[in-house]
Amino acid sequence: MHTRRPGIRNLLVGAGLCGMGLLAQAQPLPQGDKALIAQTRDGRETRIGVVNFWPTADGASRVRVKMDHQVMHDHFLSMREFKCLDAADEISCHVVYPYANPATVTAQDWQWLDHQTLFLYKRPADFGAKLWNGIIFRWRLGADGLRAEPQAVDLNQISAPPARLDVPPFGLADSEAFAPQARWITQLRIE
Repeated sequence: MHTRRPGIRNLLVGAGLCGMGLLAQAQPLPQGDKALIAQTRDGRETRIGVVNFWPTADGASRVRVKMDHQVMHDHFLSMREFKCLDAADEISCHVVYPYANPATVTAQDWQWLDHQTLFLYKRPADFGAKLWNGIIFRWRLGADGLRAEPQAVDLNQISAPPARLDVPPFGLADSEAFAPQARWITQLRIE
């Protein structure tokens, strides 16, 4: 019987994945108030809010996002108020996750932060909120800090409460990457 030995490529890939996990474990979770920065397609960086982190007894952190009302402007879309970042060709509106949730993160799992940075996008001439134009920002902790890129998601999926409030309804497989520079907000950072 012939047994197959792992090749050097598999060993290197495995070592790289372990290294990424160790990097995430080695970096402490943020604590306190941190700035939420939006980088836009024109290269500008705008502080759009604050993210508050506070540690929990089990080593995780609770997280809360608060938008800056001086920067994010009111738009009434489909009978609801949204805080939006305006641009000439696209308006990006923060969508508050509407259900009770643990709002906790760990160095390996940022999904509840993803759910606190939901947006929808629309053209200035469009009427109302089109929930299928949803954006979820998928967070990662790396050597350069906390960064998130926009991914497409259908916000109609959260029009009714999920069966379990302790499980993020948008799993990692429920979104897909946009083409580069497709959205006005190209990246979010927490500093």
